[in-house]
This record gives sequence, C-alpha cells and structure tokens, in this order.
Amino acid sequence: MNTIVVQFGLLVFFLSIIFFIQQGIVLEHVIIRALVVFIVVTITLAIIILTFMKAVNKTALKKDSDFNNMLGNNSNE
Repeated sequence: MNTIVVQFGLLVFFLSIIFFIQQGIVLEHVIIRALVVFIVVTITLAIIILTFMKAVNKTALKKDSDFNNMLGNNSNE
C-alpha cells in the first residue's frame, strides 16, 4: 500500500514539474514547489488510506463479533 502512495506522489510530483515549467517559473522554484506538492499529496493520501483501513478493519471485527455471537446463541438453544 505504501508503494502505491509513493508512486502516486511521484506521479503528482512530475506532473507538477510540467505544470510549473509551463508557467515560466525559475527551475529552482519549480523543483521546490513540486517537492512541496509531493510531500503534501503523499502525506494526505497516506492519512486518508490509514483512516479508511482502520474503518474497514473496525467494521470487519464488529461483523465478525456479531457473527460469532449469533453462532454462540444458536448453539446454546
């Protein structure tokens, strides 16, 4: 999962380099701006994915617990 986030960040990095170069900005400023965009996008995407994975795991554990309780109740009858 981390490699996908980093690869997506690199894609955004290179696309932002192309975007900033077309605006006629000095090369040093282009690299710095693209790096900032890369860091922001990568960290934001990592946080979103971690939050999503925690929500999915929490839901799966709850459903598993409910299923086990249901099986336990049926075996007691």
